[in-house]
Amino acid sequence: MKARIVVTLKTGVLDPQGKAIEAALKSFGIESIEGVRQGKVFDIEVAATDRAGAEATLKTACEKLLANTVVENYAIEIA
Repeated sequence: MKARIVVTLKTGVLDPQGKAIEAALKSFGIESIEGVRQGKVFDIEVAATDRAGAEATLKTACEKLLANTVVENYAIEIA
């Protein structure tokens, strides 16, 4: 089963990398950008036969390794 996990910073958490990307885009003349927040994407294949089992496995992976749940949110998409 294929899944995608998107990890983003929580609202209110400073994002210096996003600010650097925003500044770089503006330096290239792309002025209409009003804000950038960066994140991470993980494409994962899970050896699970049911959707609930796959989601439980992925949730555990996020909470133990893939996301710092103090400052990051994550979303699981199962295809």
